[in-house]
Amino acid sequence: MTRLLYRDDAYLQRCETQVASVDARGIRLEATVFYAAAGGQPGDSGVLRLADGATVAIVDAIPGEAPDEVIHVPAPGVGAPAVGTPVVAEIDWPRRYRHMRLHTCMHLLCAAVPYPVTGGQIAADRARLDFDTQGEALDKDRLSARLNELVAGAHPVAPRWISEAELAANPQLVRTMSVKPPAGQGRVRLLEIDGVDLQPCGGTHVRNTSEIGRVAVLKIESKGRRNRRVVVGFVE
Repeated sequence: MTRLLYRDDAYLQRCETQVASVDARGIRLEATVFYAAAGGQPGDSGVLRLADGATVAIVDAIPGEAPDEVIHVPAPGVGAPAVGTPVVAEIDWPRRYRHMRLHTCMHLLCAAVPYPVTGGQIAADRARLDFDTQGEALDKDRLSARLNELVAGAHPVAPRWISEAELAANPQLVRTMSVKPPAGQGRVRLLEIDGVDLQPCGGTHVRNTSEIGRVAVLKIESKGRRNRRVVVGFVE
């Protein structure tokens, strides 16, 4: 199990830690600021810095088999440091921050489109959610205006935890049809956008919706008789 430092502070860009294990899949650390790919959010990239000045490029972070296990994937041909080696783990912050802004924006999109979510994906420049709208059309300009209204509202954003029993008693909190929150750990992490949205999420987010910046709905696609895909990007 890795101590997931980003879970309590998504703004941490680096941490001092040491190598816990190494295998063919990659490197496990005792603690990390690297987010492992999950929930449509990509894994972080970055570097491990060694005491002698050498660096190990990390091209991806993926989940392991155990809960809270993060595997740091080194670049092809790059050797891994030995178990017990002290390192400074440092993420590609500009890339991560764009993921944080877009991930939080997807929660605003959930609030703006009151239908179950059937899929989603986040990239560095755009993100999308698929909704089971039961065939109802969505208006691109109206959605863009609503998203920017919520962004400009400067709503505080923060995680909090509830028990699995509390979640079971409030099933309406789960918006995603295809992916359910992990069970068996006794508690579930929620992401709350004050006055706007509350749902389970293990991803990284900004502290305030104003950090997202101006966005636009780039396109709305039909994905079958009932599903609509909404793609959102930054307006730079």
